[in-house]
Amino acid sequence: MQFPGLDKDQRRILHMLRKSGPLSRSALAAVLEISGTALTRLSRDLLSLELVEEVPGAEAQGRGRPAIPLRLAGHGGYAVGATAHEGFLDISVVDFTGTTIATHHEAVEPIDPHGFARKVRRITHELVDRHGLLGRRMLGLGVAVPGPSLSPTGDRWSVVDVLPNWRDAPLRDILTAEMGWPLWIENDANAAAIAEYYLGNLLRDFSTIVVLLLGFGIGAGVIVDGRLVRGQYGVAGEIGCLFPGHMPRPSPLDLLAMLRNAGCNLSSVADIDFGAADQAPTIEAWLARAAGQLEAVCNTAFAWLDPGAIVLAGTLPPAILQGLSERLHRADLVTTVHKRRPPVQISSLHGSPITLGAALLPIHALSAER
Repeated sequence: MQFPGLDKDQRRILHMLRKSGPLSRSALAAVLEISGTALTRLSRDLLSLELVEEVPGAEAQGRGRPAIPLRLAGHGGYAVGATAHEGFLDISVVDFTGTTIATHHEAVEPIDPHGFARKVRRITHELVDRHGLLGRRMLGLGVAVPGPSLSPTGDRWSVVDVLPNWRDAPLRDILTAEMGWPLWIENDANAAAIAEYYLGNLLRDFSTIVVLLLGFGIGAGVIVDGRLVRGQYGVAGEIGCLFPGHMPRPSPLDLLAMLRNAGCNLSSVADIDFGAADQAPTIEAWLARAAGQLEAVCNTAFAWLDPGAIVLAGTLPPAILQGLSERLHRADLVTTVHKRRPPVQISSLHGSPITLGAALLPIHALSAER
């Protein structure tokens, strides 16, 4: 079930409710500088579309119903996010508020795009059935891929080599043929930035953020004035090019290689443990070097974009991300005339920010301000 596109003011209302939480019609009209009459009409349309709802139990004050708060309606629509990395497949289902309804994490052999599309369709249908979403409005599917776009339209991607036959494959055609839903494909760092912005409580305080994703490699997602920055050719945030693959990099795979070279028998990044006596010295050495590399990244991001937050996210254990953050806080970072330093923090999200961000792509496209 779909619905027609929303006009600018309807989108502004949705964005404000997502940012601020429940607000009365009069408060919405004031903050958005819309007349009360227009706000009443717009809110009535959004109520009929079931994208917003009145807060249960709120009492009207005076004539009419202007003081009853409105909020986003979770049942206004549902979206699915999926991502594949070496060794696993992740799927999340979220409602219109961004609340997670269901997740699926599965260890898989390296999978090609056609096999991925078939698995996503089957698992999604199972999750939709299990959680009573049959017949509900499905807003679309978001897919996050590890690699930059090869085309302005985002049809073909330079996906990492460990995923067979993904690089330069017609992903949009393959996924659309299997699912038949509206589709968004995005780089994994950009997807993580969307998740941090909406679910990490950054939207409430900041319009501009930078997310440094330490995932398969290292990348960045950038949101400026509430809009995802892709660049002229769709490769904004590809900071991995600053750290050539044949050189040491501030990435989880680089740390894993260092640990293996030190004699630690680890099968994947998930086995990295800061508390393990045989791993700790190597991890400390990596943290010192990686923090120095990321110091330059944070300084330049801060100087160019003036972000409200620079978030460290990814597959590393939280203790290691925290170690990076602490070292960056102690570093001699740049300051501005306002005496601000790069505001570095670690992700507070539970679950994969990549998959959650992929699920939020249809919702972001619907309600973000343009």
